[in-house]
Amino acid sequence: MENGVMESNATKNSVMGSNVPAELRKKDFYFDLPQELIAQDPLEERSSSRLLVLERHTGAVSHHGFREIADFLRPGDCMVLNNTRVIPARLLGEREGTGAHVEVLLLKRRGENLWETLVKPGKKCRPGTRLSFGDGRLRAQVLEVVEEGNRLIRFEYEGIFEEVLDTLGEMPLPPYITHKLQDRNRYQTVYAKYEGSAAAPTAGLHFTKELLEGLEAKGVRLAYVTLHVGLGTFRPVKEENVLDHHMHSEYFQVPEETAALINRTRDGGGRIICVGTTSCRTVESAAGEDGQVRACSGNTDIFIYPGYRFKVLDGLITNFHLPESTLIMLVSALAGRENVLRAYEEAVRERYRFFSFGDAMLVV
Repeated sequence: MENGVMESNATKNSVMGSNVPAELRKKDFYFDLPQELIAQDPLEERSSSRLLVLERHTGAVSHHGFREIADFLRPGDCMVLNNTRVIPARLLGEREGTGAHVEVLLLKRRGENLWETLVKPGKKCRPGTRLSFGDGRLRAQVLEVVEEGNRLIRFEYEGIFEEVLDTLGEMPLPPYITHKLQDRNRYQTVYAKYEGSAAAPTAGLHFTKELLEGLEAKGVRLAYVTLHVGLGTFRPVKEENVLDHHMHSEYFQVPEETAALINRTRDGGGRIICVGTTSCRTVESAAGEDGQVRACSGNTDIFIYPGYRFKVLDGLITNFHLPESTLIMLVSALAGRENVLRAYEEAVRERYRFFSFGDAMLVV
């Protein structure tokens, strides 16, 4: 226990006891997405995105603007948001001695000045390789190759690492976004607080402070959790049988006040609406079989797919996800695969914007 918060190591074994199938095929989560529907830039106004509402029990779909989100939430509901903050984790530099270009993506802090990273080109960065960024303002050495071919790197610098990173680093936008981000704050939620993510919890990008204040005025409670998003969340599923896929672990924390608020809401008959798959995975990792959420921190690699029995979640605000991804599998676990794929087909017909800077979906 640390600072009154119980340590936890939640894993995908959390699905035990649910109606899990013996096999789940990756191709069953495929849908055809025209390239031009992938949003390349954020909208000028965060809340001006569109909102598709999917009624999970009937499969009924309706179309709205995100500013109407309050119409679907009730006084006494609790909305759970992930307050992680994205760090400028993409570093462009060179290999010392050769001057060859290298790209390093910070994934997870492993110790003081020690990071697990994704390096391109990885084959040229064997243990012992020295790297330099920003004309030597930041230097590094590759120590070892770890899981999935990631590199463990120790950094050397003068001053404060976060300040150096803020100067030299770039926001780690997903590879399907090819445009340069003009304002790095647009890849942060307005409530981002604790630094540590390699990717944004993008469902929260639609909210403005005014929209959140309006929800609170209506009687919707806001609860905050932290899950530092790693790239493992977006790793493609390579195995044809989904159940053979391994999720990378990510650090999460559920404070005492958040656990108490969620439990009080459930006891009072209110609904728990999670903003994003990361908030969903956090509360489900922190909950016991009785549905009570515990204040805890630790690492989770919980994998939610059809057959999973939700312990806490009643509804989900999320973006539109990649075909065959673990994220569309999570949404399918909540609303049913057929309902979700039909809703996605309609979103394509209606020319919704997809992925990180795209439109939103509410599943209730």
